[in-house]
Amino acid sequence: MSEKAKELKRGNKSKFSEFISIFTVKEGRMDVLFLLLVFIILIIGVMMMFSASYAYSYAERGGDSLWFLKRQALFAVVGLVIMYIFSKIDYRMFEKLAVPIMILATILLVLVLIMPAEVEGKESHKRWLNLGITFQPSEVAKIALIIFMSWAVIKFREQISAHPVISIFPLMGVVGFFCVLIILENHLSATILMLAIGTAMTFMGGTSYKPFILIIGSFAVIGLIVILNRESLAESGILPDYIYERLQGWLDKDFDPQGVRWQTNQSLYAIGSGGLFGAGVGNSKQKYLYLPEPQNDFIFSVVCEELGFFRALGIVILFILLVLRGLSIARHTKDTFGTLLVTGIMFQVGLQTALNIGVVTDVLPNTGIGLPFFSYGGTSLVILLAEMGIVLSASRTSKVKKLL
Repeated sequence: MSEKAKELKRGNKSKFSEFISIFTVKEGRMDVLFLLLVFIILIIGVMMMFSASYAYSYAERGGDSLWFLKRQALFAVVGLVIMYIFSKIDYRMFEKLAVPIMILATILLVLVLIMPAEVEGKESHKRWLNLGITFQPSEVAKIALIIFMSWAVIKFREQISAHPVISIFPLMGVVGFFCVLIILENHLSATILMLAIGTAMTFMGGTSYKPFILIIGSFAVIGLIVILNRESLAESGILPDYIYERLQGWLDKDFDPQGVRWQTNQSLYAIGSGGLFGAGVGNSKQKYLYLPEPQNDFIFSVVCEELGFFRALGIVILFILLVLRGLSIARHTKDTFGTLLVTGIMFQVGLQTALNIGVVTDVLPNTGIGLPFFSYGGTSLVILLAEMGIVLSASRTSKVKKLL
C-alpha cells in the first residue's frame, strides 16, 4: 500500500473516530453499584419468571415448559447489549433527538390503532404493532415522553419562569395527547403511567405548584364521581365495560368471583399461602392454572408464595435501593437535562413497581401493569434495560461517590 493510501486510510479512520467520540461519554466510570443492582434484580426476575411460567407454558405451548424462559432470556440478552451500548453513548445526545423521538413515538401510537397486530387471547386490545417484529409502542412512548419533557422544560425555561402557571397547559397538553392515543388501545395501566410521568416531569421542570394542587384535586374529584356513578356511566357508554368491571371487581369482593375477581382472588390465595418463609422456589400451587398467566402482571404473587414475606420484602428493598441510587446519580449529574432524564426514568420504575404490587395485593384495581424486570414481555424488558443504560451513561459524568 502506498504512503498516500495509508495516509488517506489514517485520515478516514481519524474522522470516523472523531464522529464516534461525539456520541460517547468521556468522563469517569459507570456506577458499579447501580449496575450491580440491575443485574441482581434482572437475574432474580428471569428466574422467578421461569418458575411462574413453566406449568402454564407446558399447558398452552404444546408441552414446551421452557417457551417463555427461552424468549425472555433472549430479550434479556438483547436488552443487556443495548444497555451496554447506551451506557457508552453520551446521554446528552438524546436532548438533540428529543423531538424526532417524540414524533416517532407518536407515529407508532397512531399506527397501532390503524393496523394492530393480533395476539392470541388479547383480541380486544390494540397494544401490539407488527413491523417485522411485534412490540408495544406504548413502551417506546414512555421513554420518548421522559426524553421530550426533559428537553422541553429546558428549552422553554424562560417562559416557564416568567409564566409558571400558564406554561403548564402546553406541557400537559402533550401528555394528554399521548394519554388519549394510549387509552384508545384499551391500555389503562400505560395511560395511568404516562399521565403520572408527564405530570411529575412538568412539576420538576419548575412550573408553579398551585396548578398541580388543582389538577390533583380535579383527578380525585373525577375519580370519586366515576366510582360513585360507575353503573350509570357504563350503561350510557361513557365508561368502557372493561374499566367498569375492574372497578366493580375491586370495590365489590363478591362480584363475579369466577370471572373478574378470579385472578385477584387467586393472587391473594398465593400470597397468603406463602406465609413468612414461602413454599420454596418452584413449589407454588396457584401457578398450576389457577392463577391466569402467572408470568405476566401477577408474577409477584407467585414470588410471595414461593419465597415468602421476608424474601419478597427483600426484593422490594432491592427496587427501593435501585431507585434511590438512580436518584442519587440524577442529583449529582452536572447538567439539568441529565438530572431530569434520570429522575424521570427512576420515577417510572419506582411508580410502576408500586402500582404492580398494589394491584397484586388488591390495594388497587386491576389495571394490567407489569412488574419491572420480572413480568414477561420483550418490549418492556428491552426498553427498561435501555433506560438503565441511559442512567449508567449519566453516572459517568455524575459526581456521586462510586463504589469502585
